[in-house]
Amino acid sequence: MRLIALGAIAALLGAAPRAPGPGVAIVGATVVDGTAAPIPDAVVLVQGDRIMAVGPRARVGLPKGITIVDGRGKWVTPGLVDAHVHFFQSGGAYTRPDVVDLRRYRSYEREIALLKEALPRTFARYLLCGITSVADVGGPFWNFEVRDRAGRTELAPRVAVAGPLVSTVDRPQLDLGDPPIVKVTSPDEARALIRRELERKPDLVKVWFIFRPGDDVAIGKAIIAATVDEARKGGVRTAVHATQLETARAAVEAGASVLVHSVVDAPVDDAFVDLLKRRGVVYTPTLFVPSGYDLVLSGRFTPTPAERRWADPDVLATFAEVKGYPELTARPRRPSGAEATQTAAQNLKRLAAAGVTIAAGTDAGNIGTLHGPSIFRELGLMAEAGLTPAQVLAAVTAGGARVMGREGDLGAVAPGKLADLLILDRDPLANVANLEAIHRVVKGGRVLTPDELARAAAAP
Repeated sequence: MRLIALGAIAALLGAAPRAPGPGVAIVGATVVDGTAAPIPDAVVLVQGDRIMAVGPRARVGLPKGITIVDGRGKWVTPGLVDAHVHFFQSGGAYTRPDVVDLRRYRSYEREIALLKEALPRTFARYLLCGITSVADVGGPFWNFEVRDRAGRTELAPRVAVAGPLVSTVDRPQLDLGDPPIVKVTSPDEARALIRRELERKPDLVKVWFIFRPGDDVAIGKAIIAATVDEARKGGVRTAVHATQLETARAAVEAGASVLVHSVVDAPVDDAFVDLLKRRGVVYTPTLFVPSGYDLVLSGRFTPTPAERRWADPDVLATFAEVKGYPELTARPRRPSGAEATQTAAQNLKRLAAAGVTIAAGTDAGNIGTLHGPSIFRELGLMAEAGLTPAQVLAAVTAGGARVMGREGDLGAVAPGKLADLLILDRDPLANVANLEAIHRVVKGGRVLTPDELARAAAAP
């Protein structure tokens, strides 16, 4: 692969050429991204915040004065993307009073204040886990302030956001005057909400298509179609929460670009697979999140090693704190959900094999699904469902970039892309668990050590 001139890259990106600086070169690592053949003994040349060249060491020249990062015995991947998070939720036991009401122990106002105060540490935790970009697919209007804050914070992932969810149901327990979920009863109400959101320039809009026995699929489909149409006027795509086969089918037929959860009630059929492929829909399975709720609310949550290292200890502490609360001890055990879990895994395997674009997303912020390290539970479940390590890696990089709407500059180790990279001590194509073996994280060309990120994540 030849060295591409800096001016040519700048022209490609539509920007004026910058004066070339010495930059950084990762030398001797194997470059992998899950979609192309690995490049052993490679050079990744970075100048400013962009990758300038990638190729075998013998074919990529090193500018004089460049800083060398020794990549021998390492692997370089794109930075990871969590394509489904919610910053208005902490992941702790108090964060969803509509699911389990523990407000007499901690007010919801207090819960929101604490998670807002922790945002800089939460941002750092994402980088600590190798996650350089996240898509927040729905929250209050202050979600847009989170995106702005991340953009001003040096140690933060890139953040794409949606505003309040256009919903077919109400959740008044979450309404503190700026609700994350807004019930609409007609296409006109959906359009009105989307017009308000477009004023804040969302990266996505989202419909929460909750379908209950007796509901009319056609009404929900009409609301989605109106949302899609109004959002397109602002150049914005629509993501939809729809977990039944027929509601997911209706959502895609109405124009959804992203399905943010698995189909869990039935095996997907040939017509559905073909529909997703023809429409270019991205499918985000979120396999772990139901288990997170079950493990915490039943008192059985045990942190993984990654969660012990990288999760917010204050959030983890809430899981033990609530174990004796009567709201949980008297709570009837829900069915295990094993059948739905198995269906979700089988559907994921079939869709991936058919060539549907898959993105890895955790739904982090929900009870038991922790900001940052929950990505490793999710990737493990995707592998258990039958995806190869390469497919999983592609889902957590290129697939996530599609959800972000940034496939032009994220999701691959290639010239012209942003220099958001992960340097690993072990081969992620041998085992997806090796994505936890983080040696360095590169964000926008800046090489970050785990110790530096851990200090930021722990800072008061």
